[in-house]
Amino acid sequence: MAAVDPPDVAGAESERLLRLVATALVRLSRLRTPGDPVYPDVVQAAYNHLVLVCLRTGRPAPGSVPQLARWAAARPLADWWPYLLKDQHIGDLRLVDADTGVPAQECLEWAVFAPDPAAEQIENALLKEALTLCRAAKAPDSYTAFRRLLIERPVLTGVELALLSADLDLSLLLDTVKRCYEPVTAAYVSQGRCTLCAGCGCLLVPLRDGGYACTLDRCRRKPVVVRERLEPGADGGLYLLTRPLRVFITGPGLAETGLERRLVRLGLDVAMWPNFDAYDLRVVFPDGRAWGIDVKDRANPALLGRTTTALRGEPPYDRGLLVVPFYRFKERDGYREVFHHHLPEGVEGHVSLLTDEEVVRQAKSTLARTVRRTEPETARPAPRTARIVQRTTPKPQGGQLDA
Repeated sequence: MAAVDPPDVAGAESERLLRLVATALVRLSRLRTPGDPVYPDVVQAAYNHLVLVCLRTGRPAPGSVPQLARWAAARPLADWWPYLLKDQHIGDLRLVDADTGVPAQECLEWAVFAPDPAAEQIENALLKEALTLCRAAKAPDSYTAFRRLLIERPVLTGVELALLSADLDLSLLLDTVKRCYEPVTAAYVSQGRCTLCAGCGCLLVPLRDGGYACTLDRCRRKPVVVRERLEPGADGGLYLLTRPLRVFITGPGLAETGLERRLVRLGLDVAMWPNFDAYDLRVVFPDGRAWGIDVKDRANPALLGRTTTALRGEPPYDRGLLVVPFYRFKERDGYREVFHHHLPEGVEGHVSLLTDEEVVRQAKSTLARTVRRTEPETARPAPRTARIVQRTTPKPQGGQLDA
C-alpha cells in the first residue's frame, strides 16, 4: 500500500515537484538539438525526482524523458501526477500545448515562480541592462521605445533590426535589442513561408492539418487570422522575440497598450511605464487625481496572488490598480476569489484587482463626476424650478400632481 503524506506536506511537495517538472519542460523546449540523448542536468534531475515520487505513492511513472514530454502534452495533469491536486483547474492543465509542442503559459508561470516571470529567465539580464542604460543616460523615452518595440514588433527582418540604429531612442539599446531576438527556426516555416498572426504580430505555428496556431494565450481563444506571409530568408532573415519575452512582455504589453488607447480616447492623460517602469500606466483625470495601473496577463490566479505587491509610489497616484484581461476571468471561474485568497498578509486591502473592461467603465464614470465638479458655474444649465399649474378640472384619482 502506498504511503500517504499529510495534506499540508503533500501540497508543498507537489508544488515543488511541479516547479521542477515545468522548468525541465521549458528547458527541453529550448534545446537546439532535440535528439541529443544527454539531457541537461535540470531535466534529468526533475525526471528522476518525479519517478521516485511515483514509486513512493504507487502511481505509474513515465518510462523516459520523451514519454514525460508526451504525457505533458496529451494528458491533463490530474491523469498522471503522483499527488492529489486540490485545484481542479490545475488538474485540467496540460503543461505542453498539444498543437504547437511548446510549454503552455501556465507551465512557464510554474517554472518562473516570481513576481516578474521574465525576471527569472535569461532575459532578466536584458531587461535590467535596458533599465540601467536608460537611467544612466536619463533617457526615459528610450526605455518606453524599447518596451513598445517588444510589444508591437515581435518579428523583425535582419534589415529592420539593423535599421534600428537610426532610431534616436533605440540606438542607445541596439545591442540589448539584438539579444532579445533569435533567428526563426524551421518550426515556423510552411511551404517556404512564415505566417504572422493578425492578433499579436507573432509567428504562427503551422499544424499537420494545414492550419495554424498562435502560441499566445490571448489569441488561442479566437479563430486564427493571418496578417501576412513572409519569406524566412528575405531581407537578412527573420528574427523572433524569445518566447519568455513574448509571453511575459508582448502578451501583457498588448493588454497595456490596448487599455492605453481606450483611456486616451476618453480624453485622459496617460503615461506609459512612468519613472522607468515603476508601474505600467499612470492615468491623470482633469481634477489632477491619478491612477497607477499594473497590468498582468497571468493564467494562474494563485501564483499571481502570491507574488503581488503594492505598486511603487513614485510617481504618486491616488488609486493603485492591478488589471487582468477580462478573458482570464471568463476562462477560469473564481479567478478573483482565488487571487485574493493567495495574497500575502499585509497586501490584502492595498490592491484592487479589476478587469480591463471594469477599468474603462470606472474611468468613464469617474471622468463624468470629475467634469461635473470642475465645470464652471456659468457653464451649468439653470436649475429646474417647479411650475404651478392652475387647475380647471378636478384632481385625478390617486393624488397625482402635474410636474
